[in-house]
Amino acid sequence: MSHSVKKVISYFLITLVLVFTILALLGIWDIISLEDIIKKMFVSLMVVFAAAAVILFIFSVLIRDDEPKKSP
Repeated sequence: MSHSVKKVISYFLITLVLVFTILALLGIWDIISLEDIIKKMFVSLMVVFAAAAVILFIFSVLIRDDEPKKSP
């Protein structure tokens, strides 16, 4: 993995941590309803997981490389 990809992923993870921290603080101070947000986040994650499973199935079963691999 190149250095620039690691840097982009690091910044993305830092951003996620900051967003989740802000949401948690707003929920703790009762500014937003944390239960609704958590429910929506889990449902969204389940939808993304299901879509990823279908895409993985399509790539592994339907669009697989039928050519035999050459052994070294």
